[in-house]
Amino acid sequence: MSRWRPPAPGSTAIITREGFERLKAELDHLWHVLRPEVVKALAAAAAEGDRSENAEYTYRKKQLGEIDRRARYLSKRIPSLKVAEGAPGDREAVFFGAAITLENLASGEEVRYRIVGPDETDAKRGWISIDSPLARAVLKKRLDDEFEAELPAGRTRFLVVEVRYEA
Repeated sequence: MSRWRPPAPGSTAIITREGFERLKAELDHLWHVLRPEVVKALAAAAAEGDRSENAEYTYRKKQLGEIDRRARYLSKRIPSLKVAEGAPGDREAVFFGAAITLENLASGEEVRYRIVGPDETDAKRGWISIDSPLARAVLKKRLDDEFEAELPAGRTRFLVVEVRYEA
């Protein structure tokens, strides 16, 4: 048995303007603010002597590696992203960037989501990736359409109650 695993499927390279600006700001913050602070702290910890028993040195090395990994990812990902701007012509159909209200037909509960790129999902705000099973199932549905989605809890039926596009 080997440790090889097939590569994960690539995520959709689409993002909203605000998400794109947020990623650029994060990369800028990592390179110009956070990384120089950590390098300075790492140099101070290294100057203390025996590095094998120096917890501060070990911690800062790990922290620097995490910053470099994230910065490397962002510097490769940002140029490949396509910024989707503006609302589609048909504002009653669900497309990327839509803020939707769905009714779970089994429970009668209403849920609200916004369909965004995989790099800007946020469960607390109800932002779901366009690559998620629910988003894939609801794409191109119109107001008052019923559809089924295969969710972790099982197959669920929904009704599209509201579709809107934020400026």
